[in-house]
Amino acid sequence: MPETVVLLHGFSGTHRTWDGVCERLDPERYLPLALDLPGHGADSRNTGPIGFPECVERVLAAAPERFTLCGYSLGGRVAMHIALAAPERLERLVLISASPGIEDPGERRLRRESDERLAEELESAPFEDFIERWRTQPLFAADPPRVGELARADQRRNRPEALAAVLRGLGTGEMEPLWEPLSRLEVPLSFAAGERDHKFLELGRRLVDSVPGARMTVLPGGHGLVLENPSGVAAVLEGVDAKAGG
Repeated sequence: MPETVVLLHGFSGTHRTWDGVCERLDPERYLPLALDLPGHGADSRNTGPIGFPECVERVLAAAPERFTLCGYSLGGRVAMHIALAAPERLERLVLISASPGIEDPGERRLRRESDERLAEELESAPFEDFIERWRTQPLFAADPPRVGELARADQRRNRPEALAAVLRGLGTGEMEPLWEPLSRLEVPLSFAAGERDHKFLELGRRLVDSVPGARMTVLPGGHGLVLENPSGVAAVLEGVDAKAGG
C-alpha cells in the first residue's frame, strides 16, 4: 500500500503549491495528500481566529492514522506543532525552509508588529499591490520568472481578509519557539533548504545538529523551493540524495 504523504503549503499559498512535487512522486510508493491550511484556498472565507491548535486539529482529522508529514515555510511551522502533538501518528517529518521560531522575546515582538502592519495592508490596500510587495521582497528576489508566475497565481486563490487573520494567528512572531522540544523528537526528521536561502540554511543546520539522526539536504534554488525545484523536493521525500534542479 502506498505511503501517505501529507503536504502543507506556505503563507499565501494553497494545496496547488505541491502540484509539481506530486507529479514527481512514485505513485506506486507514495500517495500525496496536499491540504489547504486554515485561511487559505478552499478555507479562504475563514477570517479567524486561526491558531496553531486549530491547524493541528484540522490536519490530524484529514490525515490517515499513520503518515509522513511535509511542511514548507508556514506549513513547516504547523508541521512541527503536529509532530510534537501526535508523534505516534508520524512515519517521518520533512521540513522545507521552515523556522522553529524566534527565541528572543524582543525580536518576536518586533516580528508581531511587522506582521500586524502587513495584516492591515491586506485589509486596506488592493490585493495585487500586496502580492507584488510580497513577491519582490529579498527572500524571493532571485527566483526565476516562472516561479514568480506560479506563486502569484497561487496567491490569487486566496482572500486578503483571511490572510490577514493568518498573519495574526500563525505569524512567526506569534509562535513560541520550538527548538528545545524538537531536540527531543524521536520521529525521523529531514530538513531541506535552497542554496540561495541563506537564513533557512543556517536555521536548518542548527536544527539538524540538535536532533539525533536528523538529515540536512541543500538543493539548488531559493526560498520558494517547492515551486522552483519540485524534483529535488520529491527526491527528499523519497529519501534520495537530491542534487539536481528541475
